[in-house]
Amino acid sequence: MSKYLVTGAAGFIGMHVAQHLLGRGDEVVGIDNLNDYYDPQLKRDRLAHLAQQPGAEQFLFEAVDVADLPSLEAIFKAHRFDGVVHLAAQAGVRYSLTNPHAYAQSNLVGFVNILEVCRHHQVGHLVYASSSSVYGGNVSMPFAETDPVNHPVSLYAATKKANELMAHTYSHLYGLPTTGLRFFTVYGPWGRPDMAPMLFTKAILAGEPIKVFNHGQMKRDFTYIDDIVRGVVATLDRIPQPAPDFDREHPSSAASWAPYRVFNIGRSEPVPLMDFIGTLERALGVDAIKDFQPMAPGDVAATYADVSALADWTGQSPEVGLEVGIQRFADWYRSYYGR
Repeated sequence: MSKYLVTGAAGFIGMHVAQHLLGRGDEVVGIDNLNDYYDPQLKRDRLAHLAQQPGAEQFLFEAVDVADLPSLEAIFKAHRFDGVVHLAAQAGVRYSLTNPHAYAQSNLVGFVNILEVCRHHQVGHLVYASSSSVYGGNVSMPFAETDPVNHPVSLYAATKKANELMAHTYSHLYGLPTTGLRFFTVYGPWGRPDMAPMLFTKAILAGEPIKVFNHGQMKRDFTYIDDIVRGVVATLDRIPQPAPDFDREHPSSAASWAPYRVFNIGRSEPVPLMDFIGTLERALGVDAIKDFQPMAPGDVAATYADVSALADWTGQSPEVGLEVGIQRFADWYRSYYGR
């Protein structure tokens, strides 16, 4: 049995990761600040769902903000963690346009705090959430970890790139093993209400228009939550070592002379937005009213992950196709919201 800290444990991915770890017999301490970026009741219901799962007696939840260093220190003094899965962050590209300080506080201050407590308490491995947003203005696809990520188009993306740079510094200076995961578009039961699957489903069932940005000319690498969780946990289980063949004259941004790695985690199957909407309409049995809009500031037209490096590293590949995943999501939505 191992003991892990999962930050953002009341979040979409955090709840599922904690559930998976508990299910295989690990001990999990989960923290979350339960903020009101979206309905905190959904976060509380996720925690209640966790409390009903196998292994729940091995789960401890604490309402802690990662930006609160003294509270983090208290958690680390009370527990010895084999690893940390850091998923707590201020999410959302569009929200960063109007609330930049929330991103600085959670994604920058909070991340430094996590690095510091991991360093001082000899944590064996830090796995943290980066984002496909770091690819910013890149147009060459599929996105690969070795691509330069020097042109972010949102503050959210900039904070995630900063996290990767900060993690490398700690891996280099203190030997802290770190692995960053660049999440692509994740969907499934218990998803975030600010993301397209939830926004679209709510509007479709209410007979209201859905906003279709860039006039529908968008593609996203939609990845089902179960595939994401398997990748996260498999990554957690393999601690990075310094790359023996690292070439300092031609450095790769995905590895290092330090115990540091960065991986894409997605499905590697970009789906046109209109196809995604059609799949959701079939799962719900209702046609959407479409309100076509121009591209939103800070957004990108397409995402497409090269996930070969993660597959080689973990032996894991995505398994759940869009039709199956969307049907599972739609069934959960109707059950949870009674629609």
